[in-house]
Amino acid sequence: MTLMSAALGGLLAGFDGHFNFAVWCLCALGLVMAHATNNLLNDYTDSRRGIDKDNYYRNQYGVHVLEDELLTPRQFWGYVAVTAMLALVPGLYLVWQSGGVTLSLLLAGAFFVLFYTWPLKYFGLGEPAVLLVWGPLMVGGTYYVLAGEWSWPVTWLSLLYALGPTSVLFGKHIDKLELDAAKRVHTLPVILGEVSARYWVCAMLMLQYLGTVALVLLGVWHWGLLLVLLNLADFKKLLQVFSEPKPAEAPAELPAGVWPLWFSAFAFSHTRRFTGLFLVGLLLQGVF
Repeated sequence: MTLMSAALGGLLAGFDGHFNFAVWCLCALGLVMAHATNNLLNDYTDSRRGIDKDNYYRNQYGVHVLEDELLTPRQFWGYVAVTAMLALVPGLYLVWQSGGVTLSLLLAGAFFVLFYTWPLKYFGLGEPAVLLVWGPLMVGGTYYVLAGEWSWPVTWLSLLYALGPTSVLFGKHIDKLELDAAKRVHTLPVILGEVSARYWVCAMLMLQYLGTVALVLLGVWHWGLLLVLLNLADFKKLLQVFSEPKPAEAPAELPAGVWPLWFSAFAFSHTRRFTGLFLVGLLLQGVF
């Protein structure tokens, strides 16, 4: 999803005649490595605070290099240093080359990398942070670095796209709502409650479709974006899933290795399809 944000920003800049492949590669590398650094710091923080101990939800769906003792602390911090440098060096180079708002974008990205896990995630601010990061910061920021100017049409479009990654995070936090509440991790689903959180996801994804249609009807973007409507059948399935509580155990039709992910798995599947159609629609705009 991070790479898709970079691709979206580059594509939009290319439409306006500002694409530079080398600069875009630096943007994409910096964003992906910043995300990698955040993931590592997320595991470290939750491990140190006792959130990921005792076979907590996080250990059930993926490898945790600290809890599973696959890396020593020294090796772990070496890994963090490498990913952080691969994020920071391209970022500083782009600041030097582009100037302007680029430094502010870099500092904002560093803030979210360092403080997403704590305190943002612990106080219901993780989900809004993802909306801002995967939208205006990544997509709008990539566009700015390439084009040298901020674009509000790109910003609105980026927010529609970012509703997808935000729904995935929302779904994951609903999946582990009871565990988070017991460990006093007050994600937004914990604050809203399980039922309200499920309907929030439905509303966000419905807004993706309505917002896309609105931008086309207002003439802000090309009709090719209406390709996302081909995903309405998948959206209907997602609505059915989110209209009911999570099953007590994995349904037989669920692919092996997915459980205990449930809501997040369906949200990710929907987002992947929506994003693919979204990008194809934008490519059609470039062609026509």
